[in-house]
Amino acid sequence: MPCNLERIRHLVLDMDGTIYSGSTLFACTLPFLQVINELGIGHTFITNNSSRGIQDYVDKLRGLGIATSRDEVYTSTDAVIEYLRAHLPQVRTLWLLGTPSMARQLEEAGFVVGNGDPEAVVVGYDTGLNYENLCRTAWWISRGLPFLASHPDRVCPTDQPTVLVDCGALSACLTAATGRSPTVLGKPDPRMLDGVCRRHGLRPDELAVVGDRLYTDMAMAHRAGAASVLVLTGEATAEEAEAVEPPPDLVVPDIGFLGKLLRASRCEKEVE
Repeated sequence: MPCNLERIRHLVLDMDGTIYSGSTLFACTLPFLQVINELGIGHTFITNNSSRGIQDYVDKLRGLGIATSRDEVYTSTDAVIEYLRAHLPQVRTLWLLGTPSMARQLEEAGFVVGNGDPEAVVVGYDTGLNYENLCRTAWWISRGLPFLASHPDRVCPTDQPTVLVDCGALSACLTAATGRSPTVLGKPDPRMLDGVCRRHGLRPDELAVVGDRLYTDMAMAHRAGAASVLVLTGEATAEEAEAVEPPPDLVVPDIGFLGKLLRASRCEKEVE
């Protein structure tokens, strides 16, 4: 199905592989952001990586020269918070297998994270994994507490000679130990876009998800009823995009090209 760019009011932008690679900003990123700002198209930066808190991402983006605010960033930890408020409103105390940054974001949202008597278990991308904490997490899960995972990624991409074990793999370990599977949030779960829609008063069909992964970014867009725009500056290739079902609504070499298409779509509308 062709992508109707005229109706897009907001872009949900993946970060690594879409607007930057590692610590290097793509040359087209700042001009692209200027274009969508001139066109009155909003944007939200989105990520599954729950090892960093919102302020960490804001600081990184600003360090790369992107002026942004906390309201323009949405992480899988935000999805956890939204889920807890909507589906487990009685829960206040959490057992967390995650980083201090993730804990701070949960605490800022009003939850108590610690060693007391928890009411739910949350598992994130814990880059400082401690075996004792892993075992204690399994214990609380085995007691029947609600079990949430921030996202399904089994590994985190890296160009180093190592495998970065991510939230999905940690959750699989805990499932093997306890026999219980978590409620998994984050991309490609369409609920990841619910918070963005609520925050900006939008419908999913007014969004376009822009990213470099077929099985997270594009799959989430399809499940939510949003437009899907694949950029070829990250993981997926044009050949993979042609083979996947359903295919992305639009495939572009980079976000700079998307900016040109968005501008052209607005110009055509004005002429009509």
